[in-house]
Amino acid sequence: MPRTKAKGRAANGTGSIRKKTVKKGDGEYSYWEGRFTVGFDPGTGKQVLRSITGKTQKEVAQKLRQATVELDQGVYQDPCKLTLTEWLNIWRKTYLHDVKPRTKEIYESVIRVHIIPALGAIRLEALSTPTIQEFYNNCITEEDLSAKSLRNIHCVLHRALQQAVAIGYLRFNPTDACTLPRMEKRELTPLDDCDIAAFLQQIKDTPLETLMTVTLFTGMREGEVMGLQWNCVDFVRGTITINKQLQYYRDKTGYQLVSTKNGKGRVIVPAAFVMALLRKHRTAQAKARLLAGAAWEDAGFVFTDELGHHLNTWTVYREFKRAVTAIGRPDARFHDLRHSYAVAAIRSGDDLKTVQGNLGHATAAFTLDVYGHVTDQMKQASAARMEQYIKDILAQ
Repeated sequence: MPRTKAKGRAANGTGSIRKKTVKKGDGEYSYWEGRFTVGFDPGTGKQVLRSITGKTQKEVAQKLRQATVELDQGVYQDPCKLTLTEWLNIWRKTYLHDVKPRTKEIYESVIRVHIIPALGAIRLEALSTPTIQEFYNNCITEEDLSAKSLRNIHCVLHRALQQAVAIGYLRFNPTDACTLPRMEKRELTPLDDCDIAAFLQQIKDTPLETLMTVTLFTGMREGEVMGLQWNCVDFVRGTITINKQLQYYRDKTGYQLVSTKNGKGRVIVPAAFVMALLRKHRTAQAKARLLAGAAWEDAGFVFTDELGHHLNTWTVYREFKRAVTAIGRPDARFHDLRHSYAVAAIRSGDDLKTVQGNLGHATAAFTLDVYGHVTDQMKQASAARMEQYIKDILAQ
């Protein structure tokens, strides 16, 4: 029969402190240990004891008082004995099912390359804000990582530790109080009108002419245009539905069609020139399909190789760099085609809300933040026109 708590038995939080000495190598190591009661086993009636250790009696006494307060308030939690490495392994296997495969791949790379080598051996409950802040500082000063790369590391670590807080392994998230370096905005380098004219001439009659032209005049992301399928092109309504992107994963899965970056689809209405170009491209693809015969892979992609298989990113990158280098813009990235579209759309008079929807940004505020310099230029041009108007009026 289980024993019940007897009168006079030590109450929760009651503890004692003692000095302990253990052998360590050829010498001895001394430390202080505090033991306290957190409750009673319902089966045996015995006290459930926990211990706290420290280098000094004062340190242990302070920890013991804190534990006693938490017990009195009913918020005490047993310290988690998992190391950060052990917890991160649990977290990535158990709690990352809601992220895209590519995002999970990036998280795992950040954990493997940066977090575990620096912090992995530390027990979860021993992680402190100063320790993590020192790690962040070293990423900048010693590893020479960019502010953006550090923010990616912080995002992964914060999310993992927040989950530990949610399930009771931690009382608070030590990354909350860390400071991160200010991110400098990367200067956009879109193609100007002369660049665009030269670029279009350079890619004329090349295998990827249509792909790069469509990207330039729709603002689709690289994965979106590579993953575009014919069932998303509506020639009757003159629309393109963008709800997928083609992503490459370094594991055995290779290329996969997944949802767009923000997980939401969008419908755009391109210029008639773009739709005519796609119609012409479909006719050319039908001829290529006849030539390939049974070897053709009918996966429904708009842009394919000579056997109907989707293109790979290296092929697109190589052809793009060849073209921009030839026109004197070797610094241009494929993503700059998207920027070029956005800048051209704003300058041509499209409102920011329309540009936001076509680009698939979450908010118009984000679009304004990225392309605000364009509206500034438009304001200056507007002021110049008004100045000329005033002069004309006053001259009368």
